[in-house]
Amino acid sequence: MNSKQASVEIYDTTLRDGTQGEGVTYTVSDKVLVARKLDQLGIDVIEGGWPGSNPRDAGFFDEIKKVKLSHSRIAAFGATARPGNRPSADPNLKALLKAETPVVTIVAKSWDMQVHEDLRIALEENLELISKSVAYLKKRVDTVILDAEHFFDGFQANPDYALQCLRAASEAGADLLCLCDTRGGMLPGGIEAGVKAAAAAGAPLGIHCHNDSGLAVANSLRAVECGAVQVQGTINGFGERCGNANLCTVIPNLQLKMGRRCVSPAQLAKLSEVARLCAELANVEIDRRQAFVGRSAFAHKGGLHVSAIRKNRETYEHIDPALVGNEQRVLVSDLSGRSNVLYKAQQYGLQVEGRADELSSLLSELKELENIGFQFEGAEASFELLMRKSFHRKKKFFRLRGFRVIDEKIDEDTHSLSEATVMIEGPDGSIEHTAGSGNGPVDALDAAMRKALVKFFPSIEEIQLHDYKVRVLDGTRGTGSIVRVLIESGDGKSRWGTVGVSHNVIEASWQALVDSVVYKLHKDEEAAKRSKATPGKAKAGATPKRRLKSAK
Repeated sequence: MNSKQASVEIYDTTLRDGTQGEGVTYTVSDKVLVARKLDQLGIDVIEGGWPGSNPRDAGFFDEIKKVKLSHSRIAAFGATARPGNRPSADPNLKALLKAETPVVTIVAKSWDMQVHEDLRIALEENLELISKSVAYLKKRVDTVILDAEHFFDGFQANPDYALQCLRAASEAGADLLCLCDTRGGMLPGGIEAGVKAAAAAGAPLGIHCHNDSGLAVANSLRAVECGAVQVQGTINGFGERCGNANLCTVIPNLQLKMGRRCVSPAQLAKLSEVARLCAELANVEIDRRQAFVGRSAFAHKGGLHVSAIRKNRETYEHIDPALVGNEQRVLVSDLSGRSNVLYKAQQYGLQVEGRADELSSLLSELKELENIGFQFEGAEASFELLMRKSFHRKKKFFRLRGFRVIDEKIDEDTHSLSEATVMIEGPDGSIEHTAGSGNGPVDALDAAMRKALVKFFPSIEEIQLHDYKVRVLDGTRGTGSIVRVLIESGDGKSRWGTVGVSHNVIEASWQALVDSVVYKLHKDEEAAKRSKATPGKAKAGATPKRRLKSAK
């Protein structure tokens, strides 16, 4: 165990405790990929699961043996031998050894109420199970960790017995005693008292906190201040009920604020990437307001704030976002001032000096558009196009002459059929009149538009629609209400968001679809100018990607 005062060992349980969270599931291949990424992040111990409890965890331990990790050690998780079982005959302990991991973590009851009501055995028998299980494993495994379940609740109810459980494990050879706030209800003061008392057990201490009171990170940091040398947690705080201590918050706070080394600076810069990967594989949307790694963690919207960070980012940013692999973002809305627009103009490479009238006109138009329902925070591509129009830098690639959408449902037992026709004037003045079908009216319209444009701009086949959201902005008018459509698109190299607003959901969708295509064409043209290539030409060998799977 790492016992240096300036270092803290990080123990990740995303693949075990994290998957107990509602909606969080990983396949075996997902778990192996996450383990690889955690290794690159510099995590010391990766808990892979509970061998013997399910085929997926068993599969992970089989597969991870084939992977060469550069830093991390894999841990198998289980429990002490069951009452009445000798350790050598206990199926759970046998499964732990079969996993062949360098670290084994076993959980044991340390709250007398749990011993009486859950295990239904005498307190002395529980101590014997702890001692014999640890001693049996320690003869066969490099590192044995005891997770003292409900330690802080047990310490408050019966401190002598809770400490006896720790001493039983320590005297049997446990390498580390991890103190668990299993119910997640402790306050930092209770954590401090428990950790300080546990120091007398004679083994290094770890901390494992749940977030039921919203204090898992704070409690983990307090435990380290009181002497804990290991912190257990999960990426993004995944876990049962309200989740576990979020390592994406714990690690940077320990390293950047408390001077406790957890990973190298280069590894810390991978934190946002790992957080997003773990969320993506679990098919869970990452909290954009999550500290350090969330998309909004370093996003600025108020004009006064943006004016200040343009002079010195430290005015409103507590760390450099690059330290954790994140980035500074400036949002635009009706709260924006000139500083927001000037920042975005610089980001987009637009020269706005000496163009005060156009700048004022853009700000007025922005506030008016936001007033009627447009939102550019999630549609920065649409805002860039708006800026280009205001400064006469937006090119007219094509012109709509008209479109028609037909939705037909023959009877109750058949799916509705959607078909769209589009008439578009191309850059050479010729007219393309095309039809397309799809899963819904928007998908059909998208298909027809692409069919009309691909003759002029082959690269639009690279565009893939990743997300489609509709929001009713004024529910008082029922089906006649104004709706906002937000679309996220990508081409394999980047992603961008566009927006449309109308009383008609098809019209709003069309606005967002057109902005998505025009933005792509602008980017292609800029790239072509830089590389002296032909604008709009698709990459050789590029595989066309189909679009929106369904749209209402």
